[in-house]
Amino acid sequence: QVQLVESGGGLVQAGGSLRLSCAASGRAFSSNAMGWFRQAPGKEREFVAAISRDGGSTSYANSVKGRFTISGDNAKNTVYLQMNSLQPEDTAVYYCAADFLFSSAYVPQRSYEYRYWGQGTQVTVSS
Repeated sequence: QVQLVESGGGLVQAGGSLRLSCAASGRAFSSNAMGWFRQAPGKEREFVAAISRDGGSTSYANSVKGRFTISGDNAKNTVYLQMNSLQPEDTAVYYCAADFLFSSAYVPQRSYEYRYWGQGTQVTVSS
């Protein structure tokens, strides 16, 4: 079992930055692949970014590439999503996800690949 708690969401003006955190417990953090997804009102949950179990590979949605960065801190059992140049279309509830049933370098990008989810944190970007 893995428990995930997100934090760091809030209200920011367009062009601003936020850093989301996802604290993991219950299983060695370094053994999990971690992902960030988001869901805007009336829309499907979509992939944002993910990092492999070994931390050596990352993947990003085209819409956030070059603006968002995913990283992990094994000592703190935490994964981060640094979000820069935020735009109103980034407004959504952001969810952290984790699972360990992958090869070490695989980067899972589909929501159904993850069994463990956090409760979500709201990010609102005003124009």
